[in-house]
Amino acid sequence: MTEGTFAALRGQLQQAATAFADGPDALQGILLGIVDDVDRAVREPLEIFPVCHHSPASALAMARRLREKQPKVVYLELCEDMAPLLTELRNCRLPVAVQAFATEVDGFPAEWAPLSVVAPITEASAEYQAIAYALDTPGVELVLVDRSSDHVFQWQENSGDTADAAGPDAPPAEEEAALHGDAVGVEIGDLRPRFAELEEHLLRHGRVRHWSEWWHQYVELPLGDADHDTYRQVMLLIGSLFRRLAPGDPGRVRVDEDRERYMWTRMRAHLAATGTDPADALYVCGAFHAAGRVEEFGVQGADTFEISPPSATKWQHGLIPSSHAAIEAQFGLAAGSVSIAATEWAKNLKRTRVKPYRLAGQAGTRTPKKAAKAVPAAVPAAPLDAPDKLTGFLQRPPVLDRLDEAELLGWSVEIVRAARRNGYLASTADAIAVFETSILLAGMRERAKPTPYDFQDAAVTCIEKDTVPGRRDVRRLVEIMLGGDRVGQVGYDALPPLARDVHDRLAPLNLKLQQRGVQRALLDMASRPELAQCSDVLWMLRYLMPHGAARPIMGERRLGERPIQESWDLALGTHQRALIELGYEGVSIEQVLEQRLRRVAYGPQTTTARVLEAVEDATLYLNSRRLADELGQRALEVLATERSVDGAPEVLRRVRALLAYYRTSEPTLPPWIESFVKAGYAHYCTLLPTAFTDDDAGVGQVAAMLGFLFSMESLALSLGCDRNQLELAVAQSHPGDPAKTALLWAAQTQLGRLSRAQLRARCAELLGNPLVVPAYPRYLSGFLHALEPVPGLADFVVEAVSHAFAQLPDPVLLPWLPTLITTLRGGGADLAPLLIREAGRIFPARLAELDAWTPPWRAAPAPTAARASRDRAAGPRGLPLLAAHPATCDAVADLLGCAGPWRTAEPAPDGVALLARHPQTAEAVEALLATG
Repeated sequence: MTEGTFAALRGQLQQAATAFADGPDALQGILLGIVDDVDRAVREPLEIFPVCHHSPASALAMARRLREKQPKVVYLELCEDMAPLLTELRNCRLPVAVQAFATEVDGFPAEWAPLSVVAPITEASAEYQAIAYALDTPGVELVLVDRSSDHVFQWQENSGDTADAAGPDAPPAEEEAALHGDAVGVEIGDLRPRFAELEEHLLRHGRVRHWSEWWHQYVELPLGDADHDTYRQVMLLIGSLFRRLAPGDPGRVRVDEDRERYMWTRMRAHLAATGTDPADALYVCGAFHAAGRVEEFGVQGADTFEISPPSATKWQHGLIPSSHAAIEAQFGLAAGSVSIAATEWAKNLKRTRVKPYRLAGQAGTRTPKKAAKAVPAAVPAAPLDAPDKLTGFLQRPPVLDRLDEAELLGWSVEIVRAARRNGYLASTADAIAVFETSILLAGMRERAKPTPYDFQDAAVTCIEKDTVPGRRDVRRLVEIMLGGDRVGQVGYDALPPLARDVHDRLAPLNLKLQQRGVQRALLDMASRPELAQCSDVLWMLRYLMPHGAARPIMGERRLGERPIQESWDLALGTHQRALIELGYEGVSIEQVLEQRLRRVAYGPQTTTARVLEAVEDATLYLNSRRLADELGQRALEVLATERSVDGAPEVLRRVRALLAYYRTSEPTLPPWIESFVKAGYAHYCTLLPTAFTDDDAGVGQVAAMLGFLFSMESLALSLGCDRNQLELAVAQSHPGDPAKTALLWAAQTQLGRLSRAQLRARCAELLGNPLVVPAYPRYLSGFLHALEPVPGLADFVVEAVSHAFAQLPDPVLLPWLPTLITTLRGGGADLAPLLIREAGRIFPARLAELDAWTPPWRAAPAPTAARASRDRAAGPRGLPLLAAHPATCDAVADLLGCAGPWRTAEPAPDGVALLARHPQTAEAVEALLATG
């Protein structure tokens, strides 16, 4: 292109700058700089093909240019480490996303983990056209030149740039919008003003609601039938315009420029290494980067940019399913814009008869009948003095496209039909109203033909009333009707080994696991024992995958229990992304589960309760004694470092369950749990006095500590613990809180330091003191919690509660009832059954007996004298049953080797007969006292 190619355009822009800015210098730098950017990019020997993200016009222009030029090398703006995955696209149904994933980071902040970078690909995109052409055409090389996934986060850390922010448009309401998760999106050809005022100005004067509609109206439609030179120059103009008018955040601009330096450095290195003629290559990049002004720009640019080495983070790569809604949500596009773009792509292909490129064997496409031909001789490069198409395009009035009444009428009838299916009271009159309103809105917005966005607004206006009767509103129904939220799928051959292994192991279920939606699986292990392995896989998937991927309907897995029948709701096809990401963590679900459990147990913020939960999960899902013992030793280490009693209830519950399991399933207890009981006994004895007085320790935590000490006491003493330690800990406890005081009294009763009569007297004293009566319910709350460590007090708790209901005044009793209910609900699994059982034993079973019933604690005990007389009347003490039937005792005596004659019962001697028969003990004691 000669210097005078854009001379006319430069002159017009100078006149415009003088007329509108009161001088030639105000806008001259910007307007003429835009022309210079276009001129520079067009002059480049390596042809630059600017594109926009998921633009049908870009895809159509790309398909045309590839068939004309037949380049031997295609440079694509995509993360260079994703290149090996592109061949697997033929095994998928688009849209899908190429993903780089890292679970463990090395060189980045730990809170960033896991790291994820995705690049979504749809059929209506120029990127897919270039990939399909390069992979299915012999002799063509595809080279990815953008920064690697590791550099994405390196530069993000340095600049704070993020690429996954959802834009101002409302995100879709469907769950498919979250298919990409929290991944960082690689923006290929992103074109959007970074100057809010500029975007607002364009939307207001364009009479549109959002940016996607503006782009469709003023760029997509005019460029749909444009020739190659016009397309290139217009896209370069738009990229330079947005770049010069609104550079945006300095950090983001720095990242953009570094990306351009990176790509040009990679391309020059490849050209030098392979000896490729730049005229035989094609560089596909975003229009924003095509108009770059860095020194490294072009094949003759400066080689001054140094690419930093990657970090030590290990990246995994794969393909995940994507959807139109996920792309819109990730890149801030308007809801339904990608679906409308797909519809526009199909219409463009039908109108222009351009044959697009598709990968051979691509799901949803026809297999080519003829084998791919060799690359023909390259078409000579376009002459550098190509005409100026930009001036004519800018001066040309918009082409008036006549109204396609048949298409609009079909839309109107179809939306009414969809609305009626979703609960709207729509009729034929509404279809006519939508048709006419669409034409009216297009006229008000100075459009010759209603766009899909005009039709959407008309449908909302005419059909949607005050409420939405179903799940979807009219706007969403229009999006579905015009193309729908197409969801992609990764084929079996493109899945990672873990995902393929899961599908193979679940094959006996005879379900289409890759199909989206919920499927019911019935497992009868009694008649089909091979389904037990499927059950193991499903329980592990339930632990590892999001809620809803594998949900048990019937059957549960507990320690020591294995159900014989199970029922599951499976949605592995819907949650395919989560299953694929599991494959990045290991080669089998057992390995991934073991890594997850270790990560929980060895995490910096882990607790004893969480480690014990990991031990239980390792036993339930993996049946691994080795891993359970390892995690059990870790629980012992964590317990020794804890200084808080917050997790005591959970520790008690899990240790009890593990002890019950090991006692019933194994001949001896594992060494780690014996050590844990010993250490826990000493640990909680040490913390007990402090916990009684600490305001941060609740009554439930202290009760759980006492429950551990009392329930594990026999085992701890058999392992060498000292009971005096517990007695000293209780003696040193001096709580001030009424609930904890009652808990201490219960502990003293359990240790024998406080009798039932003394405990009953203390409660009566509390009820008799008017100053203490308002606090009496708090004592009762403590007694309720005491049922955990001392379940034998259940009868006394029933008695105390009965006294409270009988004697407490209503202003005190009624406010306490919610506390009683919440206490029973919180420990309802253990406390409520004890109280109900004890109350059923004490209280009469029939209502008629209630009037004559006397509580046991009010019944007068029989006098001692009367009891003695009754004993004398009963005759001599002894065991007459054994004397009447001596055969049983004879058999036991023979078994023990103690055979001997029976002696006749003699009257009980007065005094201590044992001392008379064995005087040696008394004599030894006498001698010891005499010497002392």
